[in-house]
Amino acid sequence: MWRIILTVVQVFSAFAIVGLVLLQRGKGAEAGAGFGAGASGTVFGARGATTALSRATAIFAAVFMLNSLLLTYMGTRAPEAQKTILDEARENAPKAPAGAAKVPAPATAPAGTPAPSPASAPTSAPTSGTTPAPSPAPAPPPK
Repeated sequence: MWRIILTVVQVFSAFAIVGLVLLQRGKGAEAGAGFGAGASGTVFGARGATTALSRATAIFAAVFMLNSLLLTYMGTRAPEAQKTILDEARENAPKAPAGAAKVPAPATAPAGTPAPSPASAPTSAPTSGTTPAPSPAPAPPPK
């Protein structure tokens, strides 16, 4: 809540500073004021505009600086109430041991169907050009 209010004040003070700086006359405009040209172009008179605008600019600059410090302070504190979606997902994730490998669960057959029988080893010879190695002869019985 406070962060939103301070952000609105920050934006308002920034726009106010920009507007006040654009309203002020530069140093080159003061040269014409000595000959009477500057007094007719201001609402506050020849001297009053500079004082009022510069004072307002200084006030808004001070508000901007203090507000910046408050927003920085609020941003560096880690509030417990504000959690991101990633924090919640990390808390709700199932915990697995660090060294455990993920093994897929075995597929289960629908109820009422018999379990498949284990596949028997093929009895035919390999189809490649190699011949299988002969099996060792059985050992003779002891006498």
